[in-house]
Amino acid sequence: MNELELKYGCNPNQKPSRIFMRDGSDLPITVLNGKPGYINFLDALNSWQLVRELKAATGLPSAASFKHVSPAGAAVGLPLSEVDKKIYFVDEAAELTPIACAYIRARGADRLCSYGDWAALSDVCDAATARYLKYEVSDGIIAPGYTDEALEILKAKKKGNYNVVQIDPDYVPAPQEYKDVFGVTFQQGRNNFKIDEALLTNIVTENKDLPEAAKVDMIVALITLKYTQSNSVCYVKDGQAIGVGAGQQSRIHCKRLAGNKADNWYLRQHPKVLGLQFVEGIRRPDRDNAIDIYTSDEYEDILADGVWQQTFTVKPEVLTAGEKKAWIATQTGVTVGSDAFFPFGDNVERARKSGASYIAEPGGSIRDDHVIETANKYGITMCFTGMRLFHH
Repeated sequence: MNELELKYGCNPNQKPSRIFMRDGSDLPITVLNGKPGYINFLDALNSWQLVRELKAATGLPSAASFKHVSPAGAAVGLPLSEVDKKIYFVDEAAELTPIACAYIRARGADRLCSYGDWAALSDVCDAATARYLKYEVSDGIIAPGYTDEALEILKAKKKGNYNVVQIDPDYVPAPQEYKDVFGVTFQQGRNNFKIDEALLTNIVTENKDLPEAAKVDMIVALITLKYTQSNSVCYVKDGQAIGVGAGQQSRIHCKRLAGNKADNWYLRQHPKVLGLQFVEGIRRPDRDNAIDIYTSDEYEDILADGVWQQTFTVKPEVLTAGEKKAWIATQTGVTVGSDAFFPFGDNVERARKSGASYIAEPGGSIRDDHVIETANKYGITMCFTGMRLFHH
């Protein structure tokens, strides 16, 4: 099969719609369940590229959680800590395989943005991963294969309409890409630039310390950025993207957006948040939204009399601005990646406020000296990769 008719394009009025192979060859994907749409396939094919490259670069099972053609989160399959299990709401008796851990961590980066996500796995989807996905609001999944038990679980999701796509892991795309905009066809060479440890040798700061774990985090950040709508910045810790800022016109706004998400991820580990007592039977999206509001400046919206009782069994104490600032100040060991150079040192200043210890960016700004000087002021290790990673 070299084409697949779709219900419509990005919007219901955009018809006809299909995906097809220009050269007449077979599509590299098979729909095992559901009826994926135009945006679903955009997410599926972009997310598959990310996890495939991340697995190749790190040797670790990898996963991504995509929304609107950008990752809400991405991660490699490192074990979950006890705190991880709590903030990602993992059942104590749950089986935790490496690929399951990868997806749980990818989705856990930003649970609000991952609501209704497209999941991508570098490895065969097993029952452990499918069981976690079973209870999450998700539109579909792409993987190189599925165990029989996993497929049975996923086919029962969304009243039997959950989108399950299998991709040929050996498929190699054509070296040229085409895209039509306003009736004009664009052509470019596919971005086959390889991201690995060899890209991290040009350390330009006084601090040259770059441990192996930080190298993995840099690779996670850079490969995530390669498939994030530009401008983009990514914060990573322990092999997991914890804040992605996508599609902003100003790089400092990317940095703030991603940094604020990283701060929110860390705030979810605050003792007051871990101690929240939810009413029995609360839906996962309602619980996630309540946590987001509780840790924000709009906390009164969830703590008002007559309101908090709908969510909590005990009225929570306010998490004050001072407590949040003090908690965020304890965050360290974060890696920050950027898809293009920092034009000013303010980007380093903002990264430092969210615990950045390592930075990877292309370099090449006329103010590189100021950016390096700012990193040196805080003892940050910074690599210049020499490679821009714009994606549109």
